[in-house]
Amino acid sequence: MTLRIFVTGPAGVGKTTLVERVAREADRWGYLVGGMITKEVRRNGRRVGFRITALDTGEEGTLASVRGTSHLPGVPFGKYVVHVDEINRVGVSAIKRALVEADLVVIDEIGPMEYKSDEFIRVVGEVLKSEKPLLAVVHRKMADKFRPLGKLYTLSVENRNRAFAEVMDEVMKELKGVRG
Repeated sequence: MTLRIFVTGPAGVGKTTLVERVAREADRWGYLVGGMITKEVRRNGRRVGFRITALDTGEEGTLASVRGTSHLPGVPFGKYVVHVDEINRVGVSAIKRALVEADLVVIDEIGPMEYKSDEFIRVVGEVLKSEKPLLAVVHRKMADKFRPLGKLYTLSVENRNRAFAEVMDEVMKELKGVRG
C-alpha cells in the first residue's frame, strides 16, 4: 500500500514545520519533493493572511487575506477572502507537477479554505488515487475524513518531536523502497 501520512493538530503546534523538515531531509537525501506549503502572513504581530509556496519552484501566491486588504478577487471565508485563482495557479500547479516529477508529494494544507477551489479538491483526489507517497497537513475539522485513507498523526507540543522522527522514518523507508 502506498504511504499516506496525514498530520493534524491545533494552530501553532508545528504541523507545517514538521512537513518542511521532512521535505528538507528527503531533498538532502536526493529525493525529489514537490507540492505546496502554506504559511501565515503576519503584520505587527497579527495574522493578515496565508501564503502558498510551491516546493519545487519557490513560486508564491496568496491563499487568503483579511477582507479589504487585497486587490485579488476571492471568496469570502470568515474574516478572510480566499483567493481561488492563486490556489489554482500556485498550489494546484505544484501538486500536478509533483504527481509527475516528485518522489514525495507534500500538501500543506488540506483545509476548508483550500476546499473553496474545485481544482484543488480534484487534484487531491488524483494524488490519493496515485502510487505517489503523500505527506499532508489536514485541518483538524477535516481529520476524520482522511483518517481512513492513511496514518493520521495528531500533533501536540509534547509529541511533535517524536512524531517528526516517526514520520521521517516512515517516509525514508517508503522512498528507499520506491527507488530500491
